[in-house]
Amino acid sequence: MDALFGKNVDILSAVLDFRSERHKVITSNIANIDTPHYRPKDIVFQEELKEMVEGKEGMKVTGTGKGHLPVQGKPGYADYEAVETGKQVDLDTEMAKLAENNLMYNLAVELLARKFKGLETVLQEAK
Repeated sequence: MDALFGKNVDILSAVLDFRSERHKVITSNIANIDTPHYRPKDIVFQEELKEMVEGKEGMKVTGTGKGHLPVQGKPGYADYEAVETGKQVDLDTEMAKLAENNLMYNLAVELLARKFKGLETVLQEAK
């Protein structure tokens, strides 16, 4: 796939995976706002994305089912670790994070859609 798209599709796929996982963590923070002694969590991803872009180790693979095919090449799915980020859940902060995460997810989807639209255009011109 690298010959056709370069690293763009792999990177955008990893970004979508991250944004989806971060959405789960943020909504968990919001759901537990009234839970005593609950500490908000967040996912740190920039270091892993930087390594993937620079072509270092790639991302860690997680097999989530017996029927999954073995991963070949650089995987696009990573284990994301949620780390505690504060002392209390602040609804305004979490809602801002959720809105930002949603916008970034939509941006990655749009970029992928444009990439595939460009490929479709090339294929139609080749007919």
